[in-house]
Amino acid sequence: MIDVYHNNFYREILQKRYEILQVLGRKPQRKTLLAYDIKIRKLVVIKLLTLNDEFIGEDLRLFESEVQVLKELKHPGIPHYIDRFEFSYDDGKGYALVQSYMPGRSLAEYLQWKGKFTEKEIKIIAKSLLEILIYLHEQLPSIIHRDIKPSNIILADRPYLIDFGCAQTLQTRYDDILPIVGTCGYMSPEQLNGAATTASDLYSLGATLITLSTGIQPTKLPRQKMRIEFEHFVKLSSGLVNWLQWMTETNLKRRTPSAEVALEALKTGKIANNKLFMVNLYNQKSNVTSFCGAMWNNIFY
Repeated sequence: MIDVYHNNFYREILQKRYEILQVLGRKPQRKTLLAYDIKIRKLVVIKLLTLNDEFIGEDLRLFESEVQVLKELKHPGIPHYIDRFEFSYDDGKGYALVQSYMPGRSLAEYLQWKGKFTEKEIKIIAKSLLEILIYLHEQLPSIIHRDIKPSNIILADRPYLIDFGCAQTLQTRYDDILPIVGTCGYMSPEQLNGAATTASDLYSLGATLITLSTGIQPTKLPRQKMRIEFEHFVKLSSGLVNWLQWMTETNLKRRTPSAEVALEALKTGKIANNKLFMVNLYNQKSNVTSFCGAMWNNIFY
């Protein structure tokens, strides 16, 4: 039996296999632990979901979805599935997901530590994340992460995309409305309307890169017709500014259509339908009315 109310689980062993080393994070009904897997002799991450009187059914659905998604994915930039198990505690039962540990710091931590990222750094991160999104979106059915943001990207020997707790396979029926999950400021208008698509991940990545280039959260940047107005807060080439505008276009039909196209445009510096894209963005309308260092050197130099 696990005492989930401990402030820490230090040296507690779960399933006779996982020795807890540290509590990485906690939210209502959830805890994330760093552990040592005695069987494979590696560090792992364990995500606990507890079921009690405050439990919401959607939490379990998202947990099970994350388990299934990670089971299917095999990519060097994504944590891989190791194990899942049930456990009991004084107030009921819970579920645990075990996945590989990605060492390093999150982009959110790097922002606090070093401030704004350079154009070179932003392009390196963007290319790696787009390659991951190409892989996710090419799955059958496509997998949408739905919560791309600085704290969910880890820098180690390469950028890693973590936390698939909001991930969802793309529904084939247009009348299926996905639950609204994600982080305010990084969600596209269509995701805020409960209709996330693969292009919604591109918007979130664009908003993340804008945060890296400005050092400012998207919710604190000015907006015009919901468009993020970041241009006066950055010192980037006009090509990269145009590309970021394209990625965060509020009109889904005018946004970059796929991660592959976005990656090619970033490499070549050419934006498809550039004349159409460069119209007066201030006149656009939206149907949404409101919305809520050694390791470093090894990566970039």
